[in-house]
Amino acid sequence: MSILIVGAGPTGLVLAMALARRGINFRIIDRREGPGLASRAIAVHARTLEFYDQFGFADRIVDAGIKAEHIRLREGGRQVAHIDIDGMGGDLSPYPFMLCYPQDDHERFLVAELAGLGVHVEWHTELTELKERADEVHVVLRRGSEDVATRFAWVAGCDGIHSQVRHSLDIGFEGGTYDHLFYVADTRLDGPPDSDLVMHLGARSFALKMPVRSRAAHRLVGLMPPEAVPETATFDSVRPEVEALLGLQVAAVNWFSTYRVHHRVATRFRRGRCFLLGDAGHVHSPAGGQGMNTGIGDAINLGWKLAGVCRGTATPALLDSYEGERIAFARTLVATTDRVFQAMVSPGVAGTAVRTLLMPILMPVLTGIGLLTRSLFESVSQVRLHYPDSPLSHGHAGEIAGGDRLPWAGRAADNFTPLRSLDWQLHVHGTPTPEIAFTAQRLGLPVHAFPWSEGAEEAGYACDAAYLVRPDGYVALAGVDAGGLAGYVAEHRIDPRRRAG
Repeated sequence: MSILIVGAGPTGLVLAMALARRGINFRIIDRREGPGLASRAIAVHARTLEFYDQFGFADRIVDAGIKAEHIRLREGGRQVAHIDIDGMGGDLSPYPFMLCYPQDDHERFLVAELAGLGVHVEWHTELTELKERADEVHVVLRRGSEDVATRFAWVAGCDGIHSQVRHSLDIGFEGGTYDHLFYVADTRLDGPPDSDLVMHLGARSFALKMPVRSRAAHRLVGLMPPEAVPETATFDSVRPEVEALLGLQVAAVNWFSTYRVHHRVATRFRRGRCFLLGDAGHVHSPAGGQGMNTGIGDAINLGWKLAGVCRGTATPALLDSYEGERIAFARTLVATTDRVFQAMVSPGVAGTAVRTLLMPILMPVLTGIGLLTRSLFESVSQVRLHYPDSPLSHGHAGEIAGGDRLPWAGRAADNFTPLRSLDWQLHVHGTPTPEIAFTAQRLGLPVHAFPWSEGAEEAGYACDAAYLVRPDGYVALAGVDAGGLAGYVAEHRIDPRRRAG
């Protein structure tokens, strides 16, 4: 029996990539006819690009997208702030920027990458029934008019907000739906091209312009008028307001759609042999462009754990850490984006103050302060996301603790390239102790020793300390000694000698 991935959006496709690169048998299905032709998700953040670097194609994604260079904030039809965001991540990541790369292009890229690995999405195929047993999951798959009953060892629900996997498991989806009706349009604008993000904030109004595909094409997202009817709404009904709010002129509309936004988190991300990922487990406002990136993070987290269990190189208890590590972040993210969105569009005194006083005055000042710029980048890019309370996280050395994302030590150290092995490894900046070196060799655990450097010191490493790194680039053990390393490997039944792929 293999793994069934339900849903071939970015979350499902990245999970498929994580499994395929590790030689795991699975099937991936989607009820659609093929990759999306239109999408709302555009922003690709640094942490996602770091994951893609582990797969070896981050640079191709960057070349296909557009780096956002500036944010222009507008209120009341005029520009109130201009913020430089190009390279705002400084030395925190090899990708210190936000990339604009639309979801439909994103999906086609991942589908092609999987095809190169011999994996093909089963389109026009949907899950209609799911029943979990102690040692397998029974499902019914429908393709056209044909229903086929089959079994899988594990099922991953990446099937969106209306997830059939979640419904079949009777898992709650707590939260609500915003009253606002959103629109999204793919457009060509008059005037010289630019790569700026333009955002309008106003009482009960919101509009955003982002570059896509080329510097002459732009995605427009915003709120429809309260009286708008989704079935009859067109771009012409919002054109005058959008053009005035964002200070632009639309020359052509390639496509237009409306949608509702939810703020919900599933009550659990796992039940037995079934898991929820992406929009099946959490949805929220578009503030910060976090949705797609969070789903991809879910897929990366679950992918290496499922692969380890399926290969017999990790204990099944490893899978228990998926829900704990991801659901806490999802709950925080949904609550945070909800507060930000409500503050941005609130018609009250507080909302007006945020838009007209705090944002125009403070944002340019704050983003000009190094530490605050760094903090903003860490939050939005998700490089700050860590798992301190995970049962997989232990120890502390320098400024790095178990559960932290492995800090980037700069291009000179090149400490991210070894992560492309997609497997467990030991990192030392300086010289590993003879005991650590001997134990790692006995366990078949690769040791990457980097010369002590200014970049390592600035990143928070302790000289000569050993850091056990998980396959997803997070620190499992910080400052580990030989006995602790051997004990951890034995406890989790890790067998580094059986490589990924």
